[in-house]
This record gives sequence, structure tokens and C-alpha cells, in this order.
Amino acid sequence: MPEALRLLINSDPANLADVRHRVERLCATHGLDEKAIGEVGLCVNEAMANVIRHAYDGATDRPIEIVVECDDARVTIRIRDWGNGKDPSELPAKKKDPLKPGGLGLICLREMMDDVQFQQQPDGMLLEMTKNKSCQS
Repeated sequence: MPEALRLLINSDPANLADVRHRVERLCATHGLDEKAIGEVGLCVNEAMANVIRHAYDGATDRPIEIVVECDDARVTIRIRDWGNGKDPSELPAKKKDPLKPGGLGLICLREMMDDVQFQQQPDGMLLEMTKNKSCQS
């Protein structure tokens, strides 16, 4: 049975650092190297920030559920929101302006995780990301 971390938080940006640190600690106890731990933590942080910014339009009182499961082969992270249900992977690519913050979340997810899937829900979105232990870059 894989070890799991389950959190239900409000969409307040003040919660991001605590969630990231808890996810990173779990990854550290399950054999990910320092680089992979940092990548997973950054991706979790970016994904939650995108939920707050895009799915909830900045609202700080909406639910976000985070489930992290670790087994011998991989770490799987699921981030569930009850927002607008837009699939960010289907949006047209924006030209990145280096002078404006933001716009790097999806790039980070795709570059640092081994698999990223957005699954529309009847009432929001489920993001599932995996980091394979044998494929750490």
C-alpha cells in the first residue's frame, strides 16, 4: 500500500508554502533526490497558484484537495479544484513576456514531471502529475 498525504486547503496563497514543504518532505522520505524533490515542490506550488489565479479568479476561500501517493516506482500528485473547469492544456499558447510575472506554470509541469494529465470533472478539474523515481533528470 503506497504512503499518502491528503490535504484539503482553502485557495489562499498563504497555504502554498506549507503544502509544498509537506509534499517535499514526503518525497524525501521516499527516495527522490534533492533535484527531483525541488522539481516536484515547484510543480505543486505552480499548479496550486494556477488554480487560485485561473480556476478561482483569485478567490481565497475555495477548496483545493491535494493527494500525494508514493510507491516504489513513482510519486503521484492529484490536485482537485471545483473551479471553472477549463483545461489549461487546451488553451492557446501565450507568448511569454519576460517582464511580466506568470506564464511558466504549465511549462514547469511539462518539463519537470514525467506525466501531466488534466481531467475535467463535472464541477471543476483534476490535475494528475507523476514523477518516476527511475527517470529522475
